[in-house]
Amino acid sequence: MSSGYRIGVEIGGTKTLVSLGVAEEIMSSVQFPTTSPGETLGRARAQVAVWAEAHPVQALGIASFGPLRLDPQSPDFGFMLKTPKHGWTHANILGTLGKDWPFPSVIDTDVNAAALAEHRWGAGRGEAAICYITIGTGVGGGHLLDGRLVHGAMHPEIGHIRVRRPSSDAFPGTCPFHGDCIEGLVSGPALAKRFSTKIEEVGDGDPRWDDVARDIAELVSVLLLTTAATRILFGGSVILKRPFLINMLHKHVVAQLGGYLPLVGAGTIADIVMLAGLRERAGPLGSIALADLAADHP
Repeated sequence: MSSGYRIGVEIGGTKTLVSLGVAEEIMSSVQFPTTSPGETLGRARAQVAVWAEAHPVQALGIASFGPLRLDPQSPDFGFMLKTPKHGWTHANILGTLGKDWPFPSVIDTDVNAAALAEHRWGAGRGEAAICYITIGTGVGGGHLLDGRLVHGAMHPEIGHIRVRRPSSDAFPGTCPFHGDCIEGLVSGPALAKRFSTKIEEVGDGDPRWDDVARDIAELVSVLLLTTAATRILFGGSVILKRPFLINMLHKHVVAQLGGYLPLVGAGTIADIVMLAGLRERAGPLGSIALADLAADHP
């Protein structure tokens, strides 16, 4: 792996962070709200230009919320696909941020990037198969297999999986595409509607959190069965501010799987499902990790 300065741009649904880093050390960062594509990408590009002028930058990594077109052979490679984020459908992210620099650029989803950072520097080191799940403004997930990011027709869209729900739970969900997919059930905006109040006003002891943990556990059970993940890591503002949810979903995952997976049980679940080791740094370091990929394989 080559060394040197990297620039990472992490574009989230609420905020954008531009970082200058060397390996897992972030030297400087600038944060601003994610507004329109023109304003947001323009501010990010201007900051990249400042650092590119001041430092011998070797690569740029762009980690964005999705869905994204990640097929290099597609004419809309690097574009945002249809998204509920107003104004961002068909935004040319890679073309706006990544062109005309004397160094290579790479783009991927913010969650794939965070999974890569966790594999290199966090709680996923040495693991063969990692899923990284973020629960914040939305719900997303990235997957690595043998250290490589998983892509196919698109990229994993874990947030739009629909999970089993008890008949007693009538909350319709908030996703404009699917209603009660997991994003429509447990993202920050969904929880505000589910609880009929700001999340900050809901105490940790509120029994409704158990319903939330059960829903997240259903997602974890699906991923363990379909991806054979050896570690599932959680990040994002919702879960990092309510870390007690991890222990709650452990109980539900073990019960839901019913002993079917021999490596998943009450004595092992805490070593498989946990908070991201990098915590809040997983996102910004993810964009730096993507820049590493661009520097190593220009």
